[in-house]
Amino acid sequence: MEFSLSGLLLERHNSMELPLSFWGYALETAAKLLNIVPSKMVPQTYKIWHGKPAFYKYLRVWGSPAYIKRLVGDKLDSRSSLCRFIGYPKETMGYYFYHPAEQKIFVSRNAVFLKKGFPSDSRRDEALIEESSEEPQHDSTTSFEHTVHTDVVLVLRRSTRESRVPERYGFVGLTSQLDNDPKTYGEVMSDIDSDKWLEAMKFEMDSMGSNQVWTLVDPPKGIRPVGCKWVYKCKLGADGEVTAFKARLVVKGYSATWDRL
Repeated sequence: MEFSLSGLLLERHNSMELPLSFWGYALETAAKLLNIVPSKMVPQTYKIWHGKPAFYKYLRVWGSPAYIKRLVGDKLDSRSSLCRFIGYPKETMGYYFYHPAEQKIFVSRNAVFLKKGFPSDSRRDEALIEESSEEPQHDSTTSFEHTVHTDVVLVLRRSTRESRVPERYGFVGLTSQLDNDPKTYGEVMSDIDSDKWLEAMKFEMDSMGSNQVWTLVDPPKGIRPVGCKWVYKCKLGADGEVTAFKARLVVKGYSATWDRL
């Protein structure tokens, strides 16, 4: 079933209530998705062009809200800002975000995306449902996140029950973490890329050995040494693909006590 890309973008843009000047960001994001999402004619478009399969884990819904970590000087200041995702930068890692309060556009990787939108979206969603029940819709339902073609017509019925606006939340829980790197050795071994993580750990040990980072000695009697742990991190490219697996062996300095120093 055919559809207008410009009409789809305009509908998505209006539903997110973002400034009309962000039309260019919406168009660039749509073009990026069309270039990496498989199609019936060419199932692996991205792989044919780049020689490797596409990486979808970093993709987000255009216009979706996210909390952005920020540096604050005062302990009483907010440590995060609620912003909108509007695109993917080409030259660097991260996402384009729009800060409505400050009316600024910036790039950030320290983002926590919300699954259910803004806390105040429920009233707007109810209005959209009532409006759509008065005007007939097309048989195809298309979203910006993924295209769905269906012949099922959903009949919306206006509820006779009195609608009540939900209580506004003073705090919104962070439901979706951007950082999905393994935290423990057990998670590494169960990860689909466990062989790459083990290779990164071996590289770290070899590097420490060649640089003579430590000297193995017997601890003094009655002294228990501080522990250590592995820290794992995926290095991402400009398009969000994993370019390297990093592993670092660090000392648990916080566990040191005065009698151990």
